Amino acid sequence: MKLVISSAILDDLQQLAHETAPEEACGLLFGDNGTVSHFKAMLNVAENRLRHFEIDPGDLIAAERAMRNEGPKIIGYFHSHPSGAVEPSETDAAMAAADERIWLIINGEEAAAWQATQKGEIYGRFDPITLDCQSTKGQTADN
Repeated sequence: MKLVISSAILDDLQQLAHETAPEEACGLLFGDNGTVSHFKAMLNVAENRLRHFEIDPGDLIAAERAMRNEGPKIIGYFHSHPSGAVEPSETDAAMAAADERIWLIINGEEAAAWQATQKGEIYGRFDPITLDCQSTKGQTADN
C-alpha cells in the first residue's frame, strides 16, 4: 500500500507543524483509495500537547458522522513530532485503533506514512507504507 499526497498539501502540513511547535499538530486526512485530496487541522486536546496529541472527540465524531452521510471520506490522521523522528511512538501505538487507516507523521522537515493494523511490525500496531509525494506544479492545497 502507499499514500499519495500532493507536494502542496505536504508543504502545508509541514508549515502547520512549524507553526504549532513546540506542541504537536494534528488532524484528519480526507480522500479515497490511498490518495489525500485535502486535510483538516484539528484542535489538539491532549493534556500534554508537547508530547502527545488527541483530536477533539466531538470534532472526530462530527467528521465520522459527516462521512457516513456522504461527506468527505476520512482515510487517516496526521500529527507532528516537533522534536523527533517521523516513526510512530509507543504512545501512538497504544492510542491507534487497528482500523487500517493511515497515520502520516511529520516533523516540519520529514514525513512518513504508516497503516494501523491488527498485528503491525511497529509496536504490534503499525506497518510502514510508501509515501508518494507528487508535484503539483504551482497549485495550492485546498484544506
